[in-house]
Amino acid sequence: MAEMEIRKLLHDPTELVTRAVQPILWLGIFGEALSKVRAIPTGNYSYLQFITPGILTQSIVFIAIFYGLNVIWERDLGLLQKFLVTPAPRLALVWGKMVSAAVRGLFQAVIVFIFAYLLGVQIILTPFSILIVLIITLLGAGFFTGLSMVIACIVKTRERFMGIGQVITLPLFFASNAIYPISIMPGWLQFVATINPLSYMVDGLRAVLIAGTSAGIALDLSVLFVTTLIISLLSAYMYPKVVM
Repeated sequence: MAEMEIRKLLHDPTELVTRAVQPILWLGIFGEALSKVRAIPTGNYSYLQFITPGILTQSIVFIAIFYGLNVIWERDLGLLQKFLVTPAPRLALVWGKMVSAAVRGLFQAVIVFIFAYLLGVQIILTPFSILIVLIITLLGAGFFTGLSMVIACIVKTRERFMGIGQVITLPLFFASNAIYPISIMPGWLQFVATINPLSYMVDGLRAVLIAGTSAGIALDLSVLFVTTLIISLLSAYMYPKVVM
């Protein structure tokens, strides 16, 4: 499935170009504008530095959360039924979808890094930071892909899925530390942010790409690994139910 995803992207890279518009707008307009205001405390870093890992995370999540549409599309075309009759374990099929989403997320990461460099954002790229970006992209994309597959198995129609996907993605994004620190949030929102897997993606990326430290990385990766494992098991259980 991952190989098929790479071949699709190589044959038709236009989707990568269109998906690059959103992070470019967030960095080029939103990030630049708020950098001038200086109203958000970002420590010793510029707001553009602070927001770059958040925008990268947003790009990965927005790709992964709509992967459930592929499940519905495959069911309507009869492809899903063919997958399910193969001897491949259901969990392997789910992991294949997760890796496919991660492949798209890595392409997005390259685009965000290039545009951030053009804006003068200082990003720390070392073998260690690149490795952590790969792992966080895989785990983060995996979690939200699994979540989207669970939703697809429940709603079973593209129209309902699109509506629910929109309802989920924006609250998850704004209830995280992607564009502002958790410390300035009200108490109830701080609680939501601390249980939001997206916050741990941002925290890990911000640590290695901006701060250049490994502090807190173990916690971030542990949370992402556990949540991704749980959602993948749930997805594997519900995957066959989408054809019912």
